[in-house]
Amino acid sequence: MRHFDHIDAARRKHLFYRHPRPFDRHDDPAVLAVALGATLYSPATRPALADDVLRAARRGVMSMVLCLEDAIADDEVESGEANLVAQLRSLHGAARRGGAGNGGAGNGGAGSGAGDVPLLFVRVRDPRQIGDLIGRLGGAAELISGFVLPKFTAAGGGAFLDALEDAADRTGLRLLAMPVIESPEAVYAESRSEMLHEVARLLAKHRSLILAVRIGATDMSAAYGLRRPPDLTIYDIRPVAGVICDVVNILGRADGTGYVVTGPVWEYFSAGERMFKPQLRQSPFDAQRAAPLRQRLITSDLDGLIREVHLDKANGLIGKTVIHPSHVAAVHALSVVTHEEYCDAADILGVAGGGAMASSYANKMNEAKPHRAWAQRLMLRARVFGVAAEGVTFVELLEAAGTR
Repeated sequence: MRHFDHIDAARRKHLFYRHPRPFDRHDDPAVLAVALGATLYSPATRPALADDVLRAARRGVMSMVLCLEDAIADDEVESGEANLVAQLRSLHGAARRGGAGNGGAGNGGAGSGAGDVPLLFVRVRDPRQIGDLIGRLGGAAELISGFVLPKFTAAGGGAFLDALEDAADRTGLRLLAMPVIESPEAVYAESRSEMLHEVARLLAKHRSLILAVRIGATDMSAAYGLRRPPDLTIYDIRPVAGVICDVVNILGRADGTGYVVTGPVWEYFSAGERMFKPQLRQSPFDAQRAAPLRQRLITSDLDGLIREVHLDKANGLIGKTVIHPSHVAAVHALSVVTHEEYCDAADILGVAGGGAMASSYANKMNEAKPHRAWAQRLMLRARVFGVAAEGVTFVELLEAAGTR
């Protein structure tokens, strides 16, 4: 698997100073956590789920969550499980018939297209579903990279992690966990700090299983009876923004104890009546003669998504939950490291004894010690998303990422 491989090779050569590097499901979890990018959620009940997975891969999706929890009704769980098992078995069989194993370009390997499978995760409701589904999948279980654990708390999360560990030991598969912080205990001020510290201690005991921590902003908002409008980002919803701040503070530290924390879901994909002006400046699009692209983004409310991804990155989050394929290109284009960022990070990491220096672009001060953790994280993102060529803008990357 490699980000932007769906783009023509000649165009990639123009876009990138350093190209994204390939990865697969067996890579170091530190690499995979950053490589997730825009994680596309899909209800497990979709009748053409296997085709949906392959179609998403052709659009540049590198990670998907097949949901058996809030995305489906309570009375659909049994049929959703059956559909999930049948669809993944079909997908696995097609991959094997195409000459694909479990390596190469994706989980299912590189073969006839059926092998180009993103990193797949299943969001379950109950710990018992983990072992049951892995058993029912048989050989197709090798398509599963792990499980998303909803409403995660220290009190209930241990059972999920124990079930995951047991399934991995029984099958020999590496199965990774993505706990979701979204329960009322994580939201309410009187219980939040203690709960998050308890979660941190639990996750530390199972560190080898934890791929990333996800944020469930929809459930967080529900605790206050809120829903953010498309004109605003989640950071404008102050009760939820405070929770995100505490999650990053306790679970996203750069001192070796933290985890990758992913950005909350963007849940809009078509515009209604707008209350505020568009959040995209016109001049960068005019410079690239891309005014129609800007208009399409605004019409689909993707200018709000773009702003929110910028704020995610500024607040220490990487990757994002999305619910529509049209969101993927924006998240991935914004994940590419700019040439200026790369030069700054390289300069910082090239100094051993500390000190300050002017940036290569002569527009800021770089301090070797306080900026080192930022530079190290940025270089990991550069590995999987690449470094833009000098002068290449987000607009060009977005246009290219939307190619399919």
